[in-house]
Amino acid sequence: MLADLDMLRRMQGDTLALLGFGPAECDYRTVASGTRWRLRSYAQTNAAPPLLIVAAPIKRPYIWDLAPWVSAIRRCLEGRLGVYLLEWRPPEPGDSSAGLEQYAGRAIGEAVASCSRDAGSDPFLIGHSLGGTLAAIFAATRPSAIRGLVLLSSPLCFEPGCCSFRDALVAIAPTGFPPEEIVPGTLISQLSAVASPATFVWSRLLDFGLSVGDLRALEVQARVERWTLDEFPLSGRLAGEILHWLYREDRFCAGTLRICDRLARPSSLRVQTLAVVNAADEIAPRASILSFLNRMPKGQAQLLEHPGETGVGFQHLAPLVGRYAHAAIWPQIISWLHNRASPGSALPSGATARRNR
Repeated sequence: MLADLDMLRRMQGDTLALLGFGPAECDYRTVASGTRWRLRSYAQTNAAPPLLIVAAPIKRPYIWDLAPWVSAIRRCLEGRLGVYLLEWRPPEPGDSSAGLEQYAGRAIGEAVASCSRDAGSDPFLIGHSLGGTLAAIFAATRPSAIRGLVLLSSPLCFEPGCCSFRDALVAIAPTGFPPEEIVPGTLISQLSAVASPATFVWSRLLDFGLSVGDLRALEVQARVERWTLDEFPLSGRLAGEILHWLYREDRFCAGTLRICDRLARPSSLRVQTLAVVNAADEIAPRASILSFLNRMPKGQAQLLEHPGETGVGFQHLAPLVGRYAHAAIWPQIISWLHNRASPGSALPSGATARRNR
């Protein structure tokens, strides 16, 4: 029944697309692929350094390229970065081996190697939400494979009490998912809405009310709504390991998460890291991010704060689709990347980031 609801929700999203609210993506070419992924290249001949986006595996990746005026990919291209994107393929029935090790370890590792070959140098990694969590896990096991890491609203610490969404989700989520089955995207969406109706229901209505009269904001919200309806399934093993190993047991921040025979822990994340946190975001609140950053090697992590804004639908998406974010946050991110690509770099002037203590 939930799989049928996935199809129904996608049909609703297709209707919004017919009304002109579908994605308006930049041109790209596929430069590599694997069992569960494809690597897109938007790179330009004079662009450097390479930046590899790790999309979240629970939704389609065009949230990074939603519309020309709120496209993170376009901002990065305008900022002379060589942009690549790791796009996940839907899991195949019976693919019981597709867990965190295959996604955060092998698949990202293969994509990083392919990006390095195509670009001629190692990339920076950037991810939003769960995509950022997977990127951080990879970086903690293979820090020498990348040049740096940017995390946008990416939950890292799942200690009880650090995040109300985490506590509610753990309380209501099933005890397990059959690893050989496919988990419909609708189930993930419904669990999230029940765990935090304030985030997934009421804040959306409030944002709509505050945006009445702002046609550009209303258009962004319609495009975001189309994206949320474009459901993407997960393998049962990946969904179960995210729920148990991360949300319930907090293995990553506790330093007990083992990926590809290597421990992924804060102390092994030895790359320059910029974490962007939205003060109004309940999915990846400041406490869940700062607690992890404070356990990283001294001087490696910096925090850049976004105050939250209207006209984005979900505050969790504000760093990607917010007009304030594109005007004030992305210039700092791009400057940070260029500075970190050069020896003797420093935090960009005017940044609101705080050094990790």
